[in-house]
Amino acid sequence: MRLKDAIASLQLGRKKEAEIRELCTVWSEKADDGPQAVPLPEYPRPQMQRADWTCLNGWWDYGFFTGSLSKAGADLSPDGQILVPFSPETVRSGVNRILQPGETLWYRRTIEDLHLPEGRRLILHFGAVDERCTVYWNGQKVGSHRNGYLSFNFDVTEYVKPGDNELIVFVWDDTDEGNECRGKQTLNPGGMFYHAQSGIWQTVWMEAVPETYIRHMRITPLPDREEVEVALWMSKDAKMCQGDAPEKSDAGQEGPSRPDRAIYITVTDCEETFTYPLASRLKVRIPVKSPRLWSPEHPELYDLRIEAGEDVVESYFAMRSFGVGTDETGKARLLLNGKPYFFNGILDQGYWPESLMTPPADEAMVYDIEQMKQLGFNMLRKHVKIEPARWYYHCDRLGMVVWQDMVNGGGPVQSLLETYLPTVIPAAGRILRDNHYKHFAREDEKARLRFERDIVRMIRQLYNFPCVGLWVPFNEGWGQFDALRITDIVKKADPTRPVDHASGWFDQGGGDVRSVHNYFRPLKVEKDNRAFVISEYGGIGCQIPEHSMSSEVYGYHQTSAEEFPGAFEEMMKTVKGLVFDGLCAAVYTQVSDIEEETNGLLTYDRKVRKDCV
Repeated sequence: MRLKDAIASLQLGRKKEAEIRELCTVWSEKADDGPQAVPLPEYPRPQMQRADWTCLNGWWDYGFFTGSLSKAGADLSPDGQILVPFSPETVRSGVNRILQPGETLWYRRTIEDLHLPEGRRLILHFGAVDERCTVYWNGQKVGSHRNGYLSFNFDVTEYVKPGDNELIVFVWDDTDEGNECRGKQTLNPGGMFYHAQSGIWQTVWMEAVPETYIRHMRITPLPDREEVEVALWMSKDAKMCQGDAPEKSDAGQEGPSRPDRAIYITVTDCEETFTYPLASRLKVRIPVKSPRLWSPEHPELYDLRIEAGEDVVESYFAMRSFGVGTDETGKARLLLNGKPYFFNGILDQGYWPESLMTPPADEAMVYDIEQMKQLGFNMLRKHVKIEPARWYYHCDRLGMVVWQDMVNGGGPVQSLLETYLPTVIPAAGRILRDNHYKHFAREDEKARLRFERDIVRMIRQLYNFPCVGLWVPFNEGWGQFDALRITDIVKKADPTRPVDHASGWFDQGGGDVRSVHNYFRPLKVEKDNRAFVISEYGGIGCQIPEHSMSSEVYGYHQTSAEEFPGAFEEMMKTVKGLVFDGLCAAVYTQVSDIEEETNGLLTYDRKVRKDCV
């Protein structure tokens, strides 16, 4: 064991005030953030696209206050303007101020010259708002939401008036002084925990839909059957049409011969359009003969068009499967498309120096994925964060498997007991049962119930993305509780993907994999009846001073710029040699430097790739 490195990771001599350097990526450097700026203007939901939509990103009025909403009154005097969807804590937002627990942050913008055609409904969408919010349209409350990482929407049709309309959003966020999902955010950043952010941090947008529209859909590829299952949930106003049996018509057929109240499903490269009666709910299987299987090496996608009455949605899917099984020697293996597959992964936390969790541009997300593919990785472990939908779309089309973490919550992380002790003494992480709620800072029963609800919502939100290959409910014991029971909940919500029930330690003996974090010991394969994965390793620190944010350095093994390429290559060789012994996956730490952490393959500003130095 590298005891010296393990002790150094405790940061016992850490400076109270580290020198901070302001960094910026090229995407923000070249961005025009003038009065008409609309950051991240791309359609935010690629798997459910409609033509009639409006991006609401841009400059909004904002303000901070303390006290109740009733005391705020209708006359909100702005502190200035904020560039949505960047959080106020970020440089890119133009605010650079922390929302403290107990404070309220408000946003306001006018939607000019709005005219909603008769027979259409207006749906207001938020990609994510951290952490709790209440939304008003023209002074009327339209709804509230709780969870800083999940998407949500409101039907605002009843509040719309012709002409100018006013939208106001009130936000509260306790960060790590509360017990809600927060990931790596903290009000006291340092080491592996980062600056907090709050408020709107993903795209805000609205779309006009018919009175009867597709509210939700679920796409399940069944490559062994040469079918894809499509389930649709229509809005509550949907009514059954005449006729019971499904009909088939030629692809592309239009005109009066096609019933208005029907559902037409067309798959690219298929010769038929399948027709079904319009119903409140529909579940059908569409044949996909001789399917082209999706993989990182061949990211084959099928376009999907669904016409449900007057509603038209463009989507896509892939024919692929994830699972567990054995190889020809009887070793437990993870499977892709029914065959053993080694998932060569890297930890991806998705932070940016000028915008924290919000990508500075669509191209920035693509850059990270493509760079990791060039380095030979075929999997990204999305670490305690849920990305915008376009990030998963890029993984789908570029060919990158995603292992998706749930965002951790609960009370303050007990770093010494939950992180450092199991790192140094792995057996400590195998002894403790996770129904000791006090030890895991999970005594709040209501917060535990919200976590259970939110993990199902996360699965629902990400289910259709082909790239998602495994769910990770808990990481290193942070907010962990009842992992075996939570795994059953995950399996019920999605029986098509494996589960890593406890990544790192505090293994309760369940899930589909034996998941180990190993930064300080020689890498090896442990015997288990589950597939064995090293879900975190590496973390080789390499500071590039002019591209490093902090004078304080955090990592698990420091090297110079000259030493780093050789050290990284040697570690990759070691991992590759363990595959024969039964290693099923490995996750290197990490894609980029973040704040004090210097263990990324890219610098925090994405301007240097360290294996090329």
